[in-house]
Amino acid sequence: MFFIPGGSSYLYIILLIMLVTNLMSGGFNLFSLLLSLPGVLIAITFHEYAHALAAVKLGDETPRMQGRLSLNPLSHLDPIGIIMLIFAHIGWGKPVEINPRNFKGRVSMSAAEAIVSAAGPIMNFILAIVFSLVLAALTKFVPSIWISANGVVGLILADIIMINIGLGVFNLIPLPPLDGSKILAHFLPINARRWFIEHQNIFYIAFIVIWLTPIASRITSPIIGGISDFILGIAFAIFGIG
Repeated sequence: MFFIPGGSSYLYIILLIMLVTNLMSGGFNLFSLLLSLPGVLIAITFHEYAHALAAVKLGDETPRMQGRLSLNPLSHLDPIGIIMLIFAHIGWGKPVEINPRNFKGRVSMSAAEAIVSAAGPIMNFILAIVFSLVLAALTKFVPSIWISANGVVGLILADIIMINIGLGVFNLIPLPPLDGSKILAHFLPINARRWFIEHQNIFYIAFIVIWLTPIASRITSPIIGGISDFILGIAFAIFGIG
């Protein structure tokens, strides 16, 4: 299950094909969806809220004026993205709009954009750490979390952790429209940055190719697995769980 920060109109045809293919192959699993729904809502909501908060802190009030400085999931959900998420396991949240000209202080415009972009994935990693500690604490003091009806709680918490790590890692891929592209652009020399921005459509195509093929999974899966093992390992060690 992948998420992109905002839908693009020329992706809809591809996504529609994926949706039909997924439905015809019996890919819809209601129980799995219900288990992952809390993680999806939390990950997307806090991800977009972090973008909005960072922009406002840097002087751009656009997200506040558009009602995006909120932890209400309805402020951050894209209807088409949610439909795709339910039936194709691929979706997106409503992108936070910013006006870089409003940024204030000594931070350059590119640096401010990079900070705003990085805020989303960083928030997802923070959430993964927090919920890992919650899961470890419950496993320590409420052993039944993994058995009987209470097992659902453990599965939901595990999904919240993995979805946040997955969203954080995936969005750090340095290709448009992902957050990683804005972070990369800041560290490029001026001429290279200008060329990168002017040729974003080329990199967008590269993103689509990576996204729609096993390449994305092969790149991100080992990283997601390594990060989750590391975070959960520390959380469980804190509570003395082997």
